[in-house]
Amino acid sequence: MKKLIAGVLAVAALSSATGCAYSGVATSGDKAVILRNDGFLFGLLRKAVVCKIADAGLQNCGDNNNP
Repeated sequence: MKKLIAGVLAVAALSSATGCAYSGVATSGDKAVILRNDGFLFGLLRKAVVCKIADAGLQNCGDNNNP
C-alpha cells in the first residue's frame, strides 16, 4: 500500500513538472509576439513565436520572424 501511494504521488509530482505555460504576449503594429516557457527543466526550452493579428485571430505564426 505504501508503494502504491508513493507511486501516485510521484506521478502527480512529475505530471505537474511537464507541460508549458505562456508567459507573455506583446504587440507591435499588426503582429504579436507570444513567449512560451516549457515546464521541462525549469523553463530551459523557451520559445518565441511571431503571429499576424487578424479579425479571425492569430494567423501565419512562425518561429524566426521579426515583428
